[in-house]
Amino acid sequence: MPLNIVNKGDGFPRIILTEPTGSSAEVLLYGGQVVSWKNERREELLFMSSKATGKPLKAIRGGIPVCFPQFGNFGSLEQHGFAKNRLWSVDSDPSPLAPTNNQTSVDLILKSTEEDLKTWPRSFELRLRVSLNAGKLTLIPRVRNTDSKTFSFTFALINYLYVSDISEVRVEGLETLDYLDNLMRRERFTEQADAITFDEEVNRVYLGTPTKIAMIDHERKRTFVLRKDGMPDAVVWNPWDKKARTIPDLGDEDYKTMLCVDSAAIETPIFLKPSEEWKGRQELSTVSSSYCSGQLDPRMVLHGLY
Repeated sequence: MPLNIVNKGDGFPRIILTEPTGSSAEVLLYGGQVVSWKNERREELLFMSSKATGKPLKAIRGGIPVCFPQFGNFGSLEQHGFAKNRLWSVDSDPSPLAPTNNQTSVDLILKSTEEDLKTWPRSFELRLRVSLNAGKLTLIPRVRNTDSKTFSFTFALINYLYVSDISEVRVEGLETLDYLDNLMRRERFTEQADAITFDEEVNRVYLGTPTKIAMIDHERKRTFVLRKDGMPDAVVWNPWDKKARTIPDLGDEDYKTMLCVDSAAIETPIFLKPSEEWKGRQELSTVSSSYCSGQLDPRMVLHGLY
């Protein structure tokens, strides 16, 4: 089936994925970034900044940016690495992956360039499969070492989720885990609360996280479920009001409707020998729920009973 590639006039060619129930996703060739995911009722599920620049040569704040070969400032490269600021290509000959039924997908690829080798002298191939099926959005990143030497990297998929009111959101599944607090010079703490709630800025890297994390949006009676493999860490971030005002491409009030819960490999970098390949996977889905009236137990979501 031919890919539906469109250009909305903003300089960002994008691939439109649709599936029979009516849900859709949009993936930019620039950055390999998912910038929209709508359910069958055409409701947007991913957050996009009200000040998203829409200018080429700069990643858009929102959607699902790809961080490679570095997350954040955990290294000497630019913030979150350079993959998000490169033009990717459609992978015409993707390596085989296990098929899944009733899905529509696109395979993208990014290869090291002469420019990249000046700042990060390692030869690589970064592939990303984005798949859409009813109620689910799946991303499968893969990194292959095409160099003659072993290299290491950190990686993350930043999930900007669109929520009704951040002060009414709970994140379940990270309780009792250790985390690095980026607001406290990465000091290590242990999560004491039975759920993460938000009334101030939060910027934490949770370590050794489970394969499932639930984000409960009380007002919309919707739970986002994140399932992930190959990415043992999870970043939870909301800038709150004061920090939001210092971010040029984020509206002053945008923090109220956004939540970032990222799939990541940060604390322990991934090492690849020549010709070796690493593969990660994340699946985002939503569960319609009446959690605010006590009818949905998020712990049952986490244990796969919903």
